[in-house]
Amino acid sequence: MRISDQIAEQLRAFIVEMKLKPGERLPAERQLAVDLGASRSSVREAIQSLASQGLLQSRHGGGTYVQDAQVAQWRHESVVNPLSSVVQQDPEYRYDVLEARHALEGSTAWHAALRATAQDKAHICECFEATLRFQSMGDPVLASRADVQFHLAIAEASHNLVLLQMMRGLFDLLQATVTQNRQKMYTAPQTFEQLTAQHQELMAAILAGDAERARNTVCRHLEFVHHSVRTLDEDEARRKRSTRLPPTTSKS
Repeated sequence: MRISDQIAEQLRAFIVEMKLKPGERLPAERQLAVDLGASRSSVREAIQSLASQGLLQSRHGGGTYVQDAQVAQWRHESVVNPLSSVVQQDPEYRYDVLEARHALEGSTAWHAALRATAQDKAHICECFEATLRFQSMGDPVLASRADVQFHLAIAEASHNLVLLQMMRGLFDLLQATVTQNRQKMYTAPQTFEQLTAQHQELMAAILAGDAERARNTVCRHLEFVHHSVRTLDEDEARRKRSTRLPPTTSKS
């Protein structure tokens, strides 16, 4: 279990132990890090994980609050789960998910460039550095997860709760549909170099507060991801077709 997952479990236990009710606020990240004996980055990632499950809610400038678990579960089951079953039945729907990212992430990048706080910018940089670190360790699984956290960090920096929740729902779908392909993208050095350059350019635009550049950069990045995933899918389908060919027989 990753450290952030362990911290997430500790946070769950903390909420139960403190008898926090829906709508009540958690202590600040700094205090939670001290109470749980963890780094602030691990606590932040754990909070993001629980927020993506609908158990917590982060409010711009207002801290983190407990949500009603039953309401959050209903929202997840009524929106994400039906789409997940559709995607599993017809893999082509994954491209609808990728197209939806174009619409959403153009907006989140734009708003993040205009609204990101110093803390938001530091978190975006941390996620970018984590991608490089895991890739240098030769771990494409963790590198691709850090990639996801990078995009979610930008969505958080937009300080638009609706966009953030929609992004989290999309990445829940992507987790089940293109995770393997994302990991494969990180095994190809040339592809990784392009992803890194695109992420770096996007991060630079947000840090500079250039909304137009941030939106254009993320759209070009997503076009590259879309093309790469489709190419991987087509290559995989071609290999599977080739295995169905009858074996050749040699003539004596």
